[in-house]
Amino acid sequence: MNRHILYKILKYGVISVKKETIMDYYRGELKRIAWKIQYKARVTSKHELPLKSENVSRAANFQNEVDRKLYVEYLINSIPTDIGRKIIFEIYINEKTEVQLAKELNISQQGVNQWKRKTLKYLCQKMSS
Repeated sequence: MNRHILYKILKYGVISVKKETIMDYYRGELKRIAWKIQYKARVTSKHELPLKSENVSRAANFQNEVDRKLYVEYLINSIPTDIGRKIIFEIYINEKTEVQLAKELNISQQGVNQWKRKTLKYLCQKMSS
């Protein structure tokens, strides 16, 4: 039976419809409703972050990474001299070479190395205390 005819029959309350036809109509409606619910659930699940152990461990690793970076920043800021702070920051954070830094600061490469060793010694003492 055509849907439009069935719709009109159901809408206007014509009773002479076969029982199987009405059952088929409602079965189809229930299938469509179930499909819509499944579709909405699928769409919602794609937009949500599932709480899996790997995601939890990633979050923990991220937190450890943030804590580590904050600690490194604290240590670098605790260096008493500006030149020592700049040398450690540029060599270890910005990955510049001693030669590049020496040209930038207008001092010798050996001078940069001495400042680096002196500052690293200070940081080791600070971390151990």
